[in-house]
Amino acid sequence: MHDFGIIIGLITVATIGLGFPLIILIERWLGWLWWPYLLGTGVLLVLISLFISNVWWSAWMGVLGATLAWGSTELKKQARRAELGWFPNHPKKIDPPFKEMIKKWKAPSI
Repeated sequence: MHDFGIIIGLITVATIGLGFPLIILIERWLGWLWWPYLLGTGVLLVLISLFISNVWWSAWMGVLGATLAWGSTELKKQARRAELGWFPNHPKKIDPPFKEMIKKWKAPSI
């Protein structure tokens, strides 16, 4: 009997579960305009996972990358929730590099 599937499943649930508060914190302190950086980090981690020889680390890196990529699609929605008062809003957010260029792009949504 192999326990790989069950353990990876638990690691996946934990990683995705920690991804939700991470997105809330990123939007609160940085703002939704950081979505391209989050998406890029997620895609990079998924690509890196292809070259990791250890199956455990490779699987976790892929799950983490996918979680961050998905989280980038949630930042704008989280900003709307904060505007509605569902979550605390930080008035002095840190602007991302190339802010004006990013404002022209359509934020991803799933």
